[in-house]
Amino acid sequence: MDKEAIELLARRAGLAKALAEFPEDVAIAAKQAADVAQKIRRPADPAAEPWPPMRAGTGL
Repeated sequence: MDKEAIELLARRAGLAKALAEFPEDVAIAAKQAADVAQKIRRPADPAAEPWPPMRAGTGL
């Protein structure tokens, strides 16, 4: 991520104060988040639930 993209995302996320006080930390966090986002696999079927729905009273 370039510096401008990080600044834009930080401001949109409401992190303007953190960006002003700790720009290096915000940049490191943005790079870590981008790395993790690349590792997450998108589901083949977006309508499929990742696990069965929660139901009260079952499994007790």
